[in-house]
Amino acid sequence: MLPPRSSILRAVGSLACCWALAGTGVQAAAAPEEITVLTPAPPTLPGFAPWILAQARGYYQAQGLKVNLMAANGGGVQVAKQVGAGTALAGSSVGDAPLFLRPNGIPIKVVAVLGGHSLMRVVVHEDDTRIKTPADLRGKTVTVGSYTDSIYYSFLGMLKHYGVDKKAVNVQAAGPTGVWKLFATREADAMVATPDWALAAINAGAKVRVFHGDQVFPGLPQAIVASDETIRTRPELVQKVVGATLRAMREIMQDPDAAVDDFIAAAPAYQDKRDYVAQIIGAYARDIYPGQAVPGKMDPALLGRLQDFYVKEGLLARRAPLEDFYTDRFVGKAP
Repeated sequence: MLPPRSSILRAVGSLACCWALAGTGVQAAAAPEEITVLTPAPPTLPGFAPWILAQARGYYQAQGLKVNLMAANGGGVQVAKQVGAGTALAGSSVGDAPLFLRPNGIPIKVVAVLGGHSLMRVVVHEDDTRIKTPADLRGKTVTVGSYTDSIYYSFLGMLKHYGVDKKAVNVQAAGPTGVWKLFATREADAMVATPDWALAAINAGAKVRVFHGDQVFPGLPQAIVASDETIRTRPELVQKVVGATLRAMREIMQDPDAAVDDFIAAAPAYQDKRDYVAQIIGAYARDIYPGQAVPGKMDPALLGRLQDFYVKEGLLARRAPLEDFYTDRFVGKAP
């Protein structure tokens, strides 16, 4: 069925107008390029605030991008697989993830590190006088999100520092919800947590003490990853995503309260949970994002120490050149 004549006339008129403008040297704005960026959990979680704010404040749009933020079904591994396969332009991962993924044929690199401090912290009950340091976790039940993520591996590094064999601890992989729920209901003595999980337990009524991973075993925080192919063939797109996201991260550090307001406006499901959002964004602004001389830049010395530890513990088969795992070519530039 043909469209109504009036619709055709409107379309022709629009085209004529465009051509007329072109003839006078005025160019219509180019349509934004649509890309997909993956997160390992719903992107509207406050822990992904840099991406949400870069979107809400128009930083991606200003770069000529329409960014579809989507959660990968299957978490961080699926983020890596889909980014490596080119299904998504970029993704949210952890700074040392390529150490484990590239040997398994997933060709990704870190293109920006979001902060200067580890995500990992060990959380214990405030009134549990048996646990004075992480050395006291022997014989205790500890929840983790997964046995195959960097948060858990950082915990192994902490145990090693205190001379605790991992077999002496009852570690339970409980998933991203069970990790804090089992702790909050005191079915676990401790949990290996991100800032988000720690605050979820607190909001569920837990009274806690926290041992920060950076105190004994520095680790890497969230990172933006892209595939070798995308870095080689579409570097301008990677640059735009990195620049806009790092701009949002810097602004979160500078004004967390404004970040909370804009985050809630972009994710109205949190309208009645402002305190919760403020706690999480505040924790990242205070404890995770600071500490980089150049925002986004990898710390190669730390990456090397992590690789050495993982090889020694049998988590990696062999060492590889560090430049295989990251590039700093996209950081240190204005968006």
